[in-house]
Amino acid sequence: MAKIIAIANQKGGVGKTTTAVNLAASLAAAEKKTLLIDMDPQANACSGLGIDKTAVISTVYNVLLGEVDAGEVLQKTELSYLDVLPSNTDLIGAEIELINRSGREKQLKITTSELVEEYEYVIIDCPPSLSLLTVNALSAANSVLVPLQCEFYAMEGLGQLMQTIRLVQQELNPELAIAGILLTMFDGRNNLCHQVSDEIRAHFGDRVFQTVVPRNVRLSEAPSYGQPVLMYDIGSRGAQAYMDLAQEVLLGGAHE
Repeated sequence: MAKIIAIANQKGGVGKTTTAVNLAASLAAAEKKTLLIDMDPQANACSGLGIDKTAVISTVYNVLLGEVDAGEVLQKTELSYLDVLPSNTDLIGAEIELINRSGREKQLKITTSELVEEYEYVIIDCPPSLSLLTVNALSAANSVLVPLQCEFYAMEGLGQLMQTIRLVQQELNPELAIAGILLTMFDGRNNLCHQVSDEIRAHFGDRVFQTVVPRNVRLSEAPSYGQPVLMYDIGSRGAQAYMDLAQEVLLGGAHE
């Protein structure tokens, strides 16, 4: 049975897509058959894996509307164990077109259920909002991984996200678990980063991954070359962090 992990945080700029791309790539590098579903209309996860979003004919948008089968939309990557369900700006219209549809919160689960069973891991990159697209991702997932930037406002929106997760658990997906909170953009020279990290670990305990993703120029550069960081510079601190995260995920999550 596939393990489906949604990468979610309604706050932008926290390393959500970076985490989705590099966790998926690291799992694939560990020879786990992995699918990355890009549920963000910005389609940055596609770009980060070298897929030209302007050249893609059918996307997850067409899958959600039932126009094509999910398997017809698959895109291969340079990593033999990693495939992608691509996105583009058409996905913006999906929320409007799904609004009157019965079971609109579960369209992703319904339309991809057969495909995901061909994979060991499915990573879903959510948009930076608590929208119908994010709810679809949470309804389809087994667990949710929350990237959290090590900065002053890090916890401000976390309560709202946790409330959304609880509502999804109650109304749509009782099996949804929290895979863990991932601290990102950590600068060891910055006292505030240490304070935020300590506060989050004190508050959430074993729900926080041991892995901490550092601020790393290689992580920032890799998407412009259409590569995950382990292909761009496997010796970088960023690549090592995401390979460590993949090991934690393979062991079952932050709490194991």
